[in-house]
Amino acid sequence: MQRARAAVILAAGQGTRMRSPTPKVLHKVGGRTMLDRAIDACEALGCARIVVVVGAHSPQVGAHVRARLGDAAVAIQDPPLGTAHAVLAAKASLEGFEGDVVVAYADTPLTDADVFAPLFALREKGADLAILGFDAVDPGPYGRLILGKDGALERIVEAKDATPEELAISFCNSGLLAADRAALFAWLSQVGCANAKGEYYLTDIVAVARSAQRAVRAAKVAETKVMGVNSQAELADAERIFQQGRRAEFLAAGVAMAAPDTVHFAYDTEVAAGAVIEPHVVFGLGAKIGRATLRAFSHIEGANVADGAVIGPYARLRPGAEIGEDAHIGNFVEVKAATIGRGAKANHLAYLGDGAVGEGANIGAGVIFCNYDGFQKSRTEVGARAFVGSNSALVAPVRIGDGAYVGSGSVIVKDVPPDALALGRAVQTEKLGWATRFRQAMAGRRKP
Repeated sequence: MQRARAAVILAAGQGTRMRSPTPKVLHKVGGRTMLDRAIDACEALGCARIVVVVGAHSPQVGAHVRARLGDAAVAIQDPPLGTAHAVLAAKASLEGFEGDVVVAYADTPLTDADVFAPLFALREKGADLAILGFDAVDPGPYGRLILGKDGALERIVEAKDATPEELAISFCNSGLLAADRAALFAWLSQVGCANAKGEYYLTDIVAVARSAQRAVRAAKVAETKVMGVNSQAELADAERIFQQGRRAEFLAAGVAMAAPDTVHFAYDTEVAAGAVIEPHVVFGLGAKIGRATLRAFSHIEGANVADGAVIGPYARLRPGAEIGEDAHIGNFVEVKAATIGRGAKANHLAYLGDGAVGEGANIGAGVIFCNYDGFQKSRTEVGARAFVGSNSALVAPVRIGDGAYVGSGSVIVKDVPPDALALGRAVQTEKLGWATRFRQAMAGRRKP
């Protein structure tokens, strides 16, 4: 039977190398903050309790956690005295919990629930303390995991303290670990700070556990899964790896992409098998795409696109856009909070905001739904099979009836009955010979 699980997520770092007014852990990968990604992983792991350790220097992070998990999920480390001290800050929040605790990090955005699986496998095999490591391409400053002949983890050696032989080891510490809650906090209380920085290091827990004759084991995962982010360059690298993974998933699922390296997904993008995505399409949050064709340089966020629809090129779908089956949204057309019916078309240079376009309707080039009067937004409704001529402005609230026509260049301010023709433009007049007289007058003014 699986033991109960809890998580302590460390999010108290200063993040000074990000050089940003936004706290490090609130930077995003795949459109989701690194902190939320860590919480997502712990929730997927089935953790009954999640405690996020934040610093007093960053109230914004604490507010973010409270908004998602409530006050009980926040533990404050003040002052910051090292990673072991940070985990200890969560002790009171986990008082009375019986089960395993995992220590995770809010700045490892590619760590998902599956990454923790080897830790619990070690726990089930009798490890009292399970540590997660990785084979580093460039071990550099990472702490090295030193294994004994029996495969047990003997100690973690920081790079600055390692011998040349130890520095040659590529098996490095990720910082992720799991242990029984009572044992974990008992060991942490014994960690000292006799080091150059005077800090309490989480890595010292290995020596404490071994001195108590407890079994300490290490498991291995891919380096990218536990990579930390401490700078904008590393954030960009994490985004690159995330995007590569999402592209591979969609290609394997049957989504066609001729140039996948140019397509940018959000963490929650949904695309059906059989969809076609042309180069340089960008997905914001909340996009759900059926078996549609998305043409080049389109941007889609918070929109649903049904089977058979064709979007773009250079189209923008904003939150609330609902594009029906076989509808066409063409180049430089923007749709926001509007429903476009089955087979409807808006192929060129239009803005359709806060409204509805009926089945089979046609929206001409340059058509605008004038939805905002400076105080409130109103709806425009275009009926089924209606035809709105080019360069027309529909001033909301207004309805164009089923089968009605709006003449090109019209400004429509009143409802149009079904099957009627509406013309809302000035009467054309001609002044014969005016152009000739104008040119002659202008020529007479020219300087010699």
